[in-house]
Amino acid sequence: MSNNIYKSIERTATLEEYESLCISVGWKEFMNFDVVEKSLAKSLYGVIVEFENEVIGMGRIIGDGFIYYYIQDIVVSPKHQKQGIGKKIMDKLMDYIRHNAPEKAFVGIFSSREAIRLYEQYGFKQYPELTGIFRVTPID
Repeated sequence: MSNNIYKSIERTATLEEYESLCISVGWKEFMNFDVVEKSLAKSLYGVIVEFENEVIGMGRIIGDGFIYYYIQDIVVSPKHQKQGIGKKIMDKLMDYIRHNAPEKAFVGIFSSREAIRLYEQYGFKQYPELTGIFRVTPID
């Protein structure tokens, strides 16, 4: 498929689009869809990608808009993967960062092993002196 048949639109995914894409890549058991709509509303920026009027990809930026920016929820429907859609999404997200983040802002991303090479193209790297750690609630 040609990349020019994919249309990127600057907006955050709707709850239905978000849920559908997350389920398509096997994230259903990891997501609390009861709070997704409120989370999406707090996004700093979002982009979706359409193919034949169907949303087949998404990504967004969250954070405080000053010091911290986090790239989240880069998802491409499995049947449209390996078509440059993730790169199309990242191009838009990084353009937003370039034009909105002040000097020395922290831009983070949590990545699957498969996506690391994509993000490295945008200057993301692991730092030996830092370790990204996290936990998932509930907290005991």
